[in-house]
Amino acid sequence: MPIDPVVHIVDDDEAVRQSLSFMLGSAGLRVRLYESATVFLKSLDPSLCGCLVTDIRMPEMTGIELLRRIKDRMPCLPAIVITGHGDVPLAVEAMKAGAVDFIEKPFDDEALLKAVRAALEKAGGEGGGQVAGIMTRLATLSDRERQVLEGLVAGQANKVIAAAYGISPRTVEVYRANVMAKMQAKSLPELVRMAILARVAPPPG
Repeated sequence: MPIDPVVHIVDDDEAVRQSLSFMLGSAGLRVRLYESATVFLKSLDPSLCGCLVTDIRMPEMTGIELLRRIKDRMPCLPAIVITGHGDVPLAVEAMKAGAVDFIEKPFDDEALLKAVRAALEKAGGEGGGQVAGIMTRLATLSDRERQVLEGLVAGQANKVIAAAYGISPRTVEVYRANVMAKMQAKSLPELVRMAILARVAPPPG
């Protein structure tokens, strides 16, 4: 973990910035605030490693574009994206652009704090051992469970997945629960992150 790491918060909503600053500051973390991705890039200091927490939908430059800009310039800066409900496909795109996690609004303070601490700990990227573990668990999924996982990665609702495979939404819920259990994922964001690391592709079409 870097010495005295900084949590960089990029969000165009001042109330959100202040709330996150208070919460993370109260946890003893050093915080810097930016009202836009553009401002963050202009004041970027490569020596200030730590982690980035950015909203995904912002004017001027989105969180995804920001991640693409800093991916090579600051590899020591793992990013967490904050998304609105229904933004799972965008969150998946963000993770492909380099994000290590995503948190859905309205988010629980403890969940975000846990994600930030995990990002600060990893600061150098995913270890091969973790990916190997994910691949091992992935191999335990049945064909139908794998199809449901691919649908979830694509951000599809249960009813859409159900229609694609001629099963009921309730059956999809059962498969989804099985997938969560077998993959040892505590939440949908965690499951999607695992799928991205394992390069699970969304269904064709």
